[in-house]
Amino acid sequence: MTKINAVITGVGAYLPDYILTNQELSTMVDTTDEWIMTRIGIKERRILKGEGQGSSELGAKAIAQLLEKTNTSPEEVDLVICATVTPDMQFPATANIISDKLGINNAFSFDLNAGCSGFLFALATGSKYIQSGMYKKVIIVGSEKMSSIVDYTDRQTCPIFGDGAAAVLLEPTTENVGIIDEMLHTQGFGRKHLHQKAGGSCKPASHETVDAREHFIYQEGNHVFKHAVSNMADVSVEMMEKHNMTADDLAWLVPHQANNRIIEATAKRMGLAKEKVMINIEKYGNTTSATIPLCLWEWENQLKKGDNIILSGFGAGFTWGSIFIKWGYDPK
Repeated sequence: MTKINAVITGVGAYLPDYILTNQELSTMVDTTDEWIMTRIGIKERRILKGEGQGSSELGAKAIAQLLEKTNTSPEEVDLVICATVTPDMQFPATANIISDKLGINNAFSFDLNAGCSGFLFALATGSKYIQSGMYKKVIIVGSEKMSSIVDYTDRQTCPIFGDGAAAVLLEPTTENVGIIDEMLHTQGFGRKHLHQKAGGSCKPASHETVDAREHFIYQEGNHVFKHAVSNMADVSVEMMEKHNMTADDLAWLVPHQANNRIIEATAKRMGLAKEKVMINIEKYGNTTSATIPLCLWEWENQLKKGDNIILSGFGAGFTWGSIFIKWGYDPK
């Protein structure tokens, strides 16, 4: 029986128009461009403005571009998975809202929350539906309005995050391309270092939680940095070793865009030159589950069929992992 694999056949994205620069941020909180660039590597980030605008707005526009680029009608889509930590609301799922906005009426859809590893976890999940032979067209979207949970009085976290969305279409193939392997991990102890304190069933919203500013991102930067550096590097090197790849065999590393120093440390462990690493954190900041597909979207015209690519991420939970793919098409 011929093996079916899941291959990315297109990428779409959407970034809000409003650009929040380090200079503007320095008027809101005690920080400077030099401080942010030295420690994180971010110059600016995009922010979604407007009443009633949530992550579904970003995700719908990213998928709309994807459908147009791949000449896919909404009726053809079998499944939509939205990776997000900033859903429009607790329920229904943001994926459901996105599907409704786009007229994707023949698919089922759901959200997946794995922090900044969300796109990796969703991509691995979606690929299984393709590999099983059950579905022909699966959309994975990472969509985040991080500005909705950022405390702009906290100089440690507010420079890091931005808003944005990017999506890929997965389809079946019998060629030796597509998603080849995955290594995904979770360690729940990490929640104490990176979480949102209130708003869940354990600590519902109240006047007290709002007054205490507990509905924003809480991050212990040093702990998160240490675990991210070691785990992202380890799992990426492990993937290379498992498939007997050297730095010469690898066309690209697509790392989660959390911190430029984490990206550099991971690439160094893998023996990769900077020219083989996709980095756009300076322009967009950390868009959480959208960072990896945003890189694929921005570099799409440079990717060639058969390119060996490792996607690598680390997020809240802790969650982390890598996915090895062989790119499925040449620049269009």
